Amino acid sequence: MAKYSVTQSAVTQLLADVKSDRIAIPELQRPFVWDSVKVRDLMDSLYKGYPVGYLITWQSVGAKLKGGQIAAHQQILIDGQQRITALRVAVAGLKVINKRYKSVRITIAFNPITEEFATLTPVIRKNPQWIADISEYFNSESPLSFAREYLERNPDVDAKIFETNLAHLGRIQNAQIGIIGLADDLDVETVSEIFIRINSKGVPLSSADFAMSKIATYGDRGRNLRKLIDYFCHLAVAPYAYADIKENDTEFADTSYLKAISWLKDEAEDLYDPEYSDVIRVAGLVGFSRGKASSIVSELSGRDPETRKVDEDRIPIAYDKLERALLQIVSHYHFDNFLMLIKSAGFITPGMVNSRNALNFAYALYLRLREDKEMAEGERKRIVKRWFVMSMLTGRHSGSFESTWEQDIRRIGEQGAANYLNQIEESELSDAFWAVTLPAALETTSTVSPFFQTFLAAQVTTNARGFLSKGITVAAMHQQSGDIHHIVPKDYLQKNGHPDRGAYNQVANFALTETSINISISNKPPMHYMTDMAAQIESGVLTLGEITDATDLAANLAESAVPANLGEVTAGTYQEFLVQRRKLMALAIRDYYQAL
Repeated sequence: MAKYSVTQSAVTQLLADVKSDRIAIPELQRPFVWDSVKVRDLMDSLYKGYPVGYLITWQSVGAKLKGGQIAAHQQILIDGQQRITALRVAVAGLKVINKRYKSVRITIAFNPITEEFATLTPVIRKNPQWIADISEYFNSESPLSFAREYLERNPDVDAKIFETNLAHLGRIQNAQIGIIGLADDLDVETVSEIFIRINSKGVPLSSADFAMSKIATYGDRGRNLRKLIDYFCHLAVAPYAYADIKENDTEFADTSYLKAISWLKDEAEDLYDPEYSDVIRVAGLVGFSRGKASSIVSELSGRDPETRKVDEDRIPIAYDKLERALLQIVSHYHFDNFLMLIKSAGFITPGMVNSRNALNFAYALYLRLREDKEMAEGERKRIVKRWFVMSMLTGRHSGSFESTWEQDIRRIGEQGAANYLNQIEESELSDAFWAVTLPAALETTSTVSPFFQTFLAAQVTTNARGFLSKGITVAAMHQQSGDIHHIVPKDYLQKNGHPDRGAYNQVANFALTETSINISISNKPPMHYMTDMAAQIESGVLTLGEITDATDLAANLAESAVPANLGEVTAGTYQEFLVQRRKLMALAIRDYYQAL
């Protein structure tokens, strides 16, 4: 069977197909990204007969059209959305959505004497030689009356030139645009590969892009579910946009979906601001136990995962599952409780979480476990926290994570979350991991590494104080002010045999401390500033932090997993210091994990 077909369609037919929903443009309710110059240039190209590129569509089975009809084969536009939207603007005279979700016009003018296109300006509007809005000509009931009125306003123009060029303008409606139609039995991966090979820019479309496009094909319900995802993600980072959405998208505002996400307008949380691809992935796990975004497309297309055959009766059931999953995801109660759970594990700022996929799976797991009414809340929290930290430490959700996700969700369902997590812990978090693998992983200069950030999370949960600080905790430093401090100062190391950044910037040489303490230590080696600290303790005169007790100093070093013999560390023993501290950091992480 052919994988694609190539056809030509006139501009007017294209616009009619879009209007009737035979061609679905999922981007119509998203902000239009082209500026007016690009719209003008498209009109100029069509006028001059220049090629404007192929549109690419993908057949969709069982889509709902306007009026409730079911389309045997609706086309989803996957490339050419901006061009079609520009045609709707310039030729049909329709509005677009701007960045404030407000409907606005982009008006294109045409000078039939000079054959120029331009964005309408007040100066052009006052010039009778210009047709201020070409859509008025395309949509006029009598082109002859339109031409006569123009000539009455411009008695000095050459009527023949005017009539010739006006007729040429009118032929834009019949200009042929090529359409490459991809077959409906192609999977998402194949469609994506074909798209990349056809698209001269080589811009890939993600599986989440296809899922969002597919969701939008299911009539008003599908479009509103698509908007629910879009608006949820947008409001998470821009709460102020709520008023714009409510005012300018009345169709969506009249649904219960806007109310479901209205809490975001007062939200300042930024630990987890999911993008639409994240929401799609979480919805796949929660609603369908599927890890791949492409699997959602198959489900919404009615494709049986066992037989691979399309059964249109499965489509409404799939949309019900999707809607239930999305409403769980955007729930204020669920979202806030999940974030409090992650924060209770010590990950209190966005910079501490360098794996979005770890958050995504943990959220999906949290929502799935909420369905088990017999599970105690404490047990649910314990499992989710340990799973999240385990995945951060093992990189479980990196690489080809989608297959791992499906395997994990399946086995959680078969064995129970607690049993399966225990199995993973025994396999991947053995004594050898804590004693060998983790210390080796801490041999890095990356302060955003999951291992260093997990160490900081461990300090947060134990209320550890900053290095040499009497009372200010690591948690407070994360949220207010604090410095990443070189325990063995960089300048001292550079001048004493360790000039390479990879040596002095090891995370095992880092600790969070107060800015004032960092300044006081300056470039003094540990022997000097620890001697100063001992003198401070003996005299009670505070020159370096506020610690005035030897026992408290020892406790403070332990809280930062710093060797007790820090005062003896020199440039010559620096490497031994790093080895010792990595082991202490690994032990601190182990104790933290086991206490979760």
